[in-house]
Amino acid sequence: MSLLIKKVILNGKERDIFIEGDKIKKIGKNLNLKANEKIDGKGEKAIIPGLINCHTHSAMILFRGLAEDLPLKDWLEKEIWPKESKLKEDDVYWGTKLAILEMIKSGTTTFNEMYWFEEAQIQAAKEMGIRAKIGLVLLDFLPMGSKDHIEKLYKKLEPKHLAPITLTIAPHAIYTVSKENLIWAKNFAKRQKLLIHMHLSETENEVKECQRKYKMRPVEFLEKIGFLDKNCVFAHSIWLSDKEIKILEKRGCSLVYNPTSNMKLASGVFPWVKIKERKINVCLGTDGPASNNSLNLFSEMKIGALLQKIENKDPTAISAKEIFQMATKNGARALRINAGEIKVGKLADLVLIDLNKIEMFPNYDLISNLVYSDPKNCISDVICNGKILMREGKIESEEKFLKNAKFKLQNANWKK
Repeated sequence: MSLLIKKVILNGKERDIFIEGDKIKKIGKNLNLKANEKIDGKGEKAIIPGLINCHTHSAMILFRGLAEDLPLKDWLEKEIWPKESKLKEDDVYWGTKLAILEMIKSGTTTFNEMYWFEEAQIQAAKEMGIRAKIGLVLLDFLPMGSKDHIEKLYKKLEPKHLAPITLTIAPHAIYTVSKENLIWAKNFAKRQKLLIHMHLSETENEVKECQRKYKMRPVEFLEKIGFLDKNCVFAHSIWLSDKEIKILEKRGCSLVYNPTSNMKLASGVFPWVKIKERKINVCLGTDGPASNNSLNLFSEMKIGALLQKIENKDPTAISAKEIFQMATKNGARALRINAGEIKVGKLADLVLIDLNKIEMFPNYDLISNLVYSDPKNCISDVICNGKILMREGKIESEEKFLKNAKFKLQNANWKK
């Protein structure tokens, strides 16, 4: 399959882009190449890399609007975990599809997932056509989060045949996974060549608990057991000491900034100013839609930028370009995917922006508009892996899907 995108604005200049299979094959002016499909930007659409959500729990869209305004510990232990214990595979399938629909409509083409019923998530992602990293969740107190379950599931899934979906190993956190199981997860990841996706130092209490249990801070503990390397992607990473930041830099770990969730749960503020002084890759995530309550990465960019400015009392603390790169280029680097930029040879994960929409006026600075004006309503077309997922704001069979999802969720077991 091939796709020719005509007359789009790329880096301020009108260009044509030719896609063959899943890759960008040619970028230039007045390309006259035969293609199976064509999109004409008419010089009125900008093109940007597809956004990359580096930390989420998609199916938690089922809990959006429930258990609001609570501390993280109470939110998890008293509200979310009891409801999650009643979830069935079909619930997660429909929840994941709903979340993916929301992500596509807000310009996300890749997401890094951590949730139960991984097979249901894979099915949902494949049907929707999005790129995904699906985490095999490791958690001490659940049978479906056991080592044995993960080993069996990994063999069953045949990872080589899942593209554009790939697997990660996802130990939940230091406070829910034992030292022995963390070491096992590290070895499993090394053996199967997987990324590790994990929560880290999200709250001050998490750090204190680690100090009580292991007599050291979380990053120091992970360093001691040989857990840290460039294949680690750590969500939140708020309560870090200077020493821990140096360790993370040394080991080449990537960190995920989740500003909205961190604010809503009053977890703390990601120490961006200290971290940007180091060579640490920082990407962006929404966290789950139960703690955000959105999956819109453009909104996350704006909130994330404004939070750093007010926290540091410095309007230059972070630029629009820096936080846009977190959601594109840096995300691709963290997840080891050949995307996040529009160049020949890169994966064709692309988003077209309608420059005629009011949010784009006046277009002095496209990146500034994208970050600070929340251009969700300006997204016209979304392409992932060379395939058109949304065209002129419409996704095929969207209304039928929403009707079916609503019926399924009205009768869901976890609500009873």
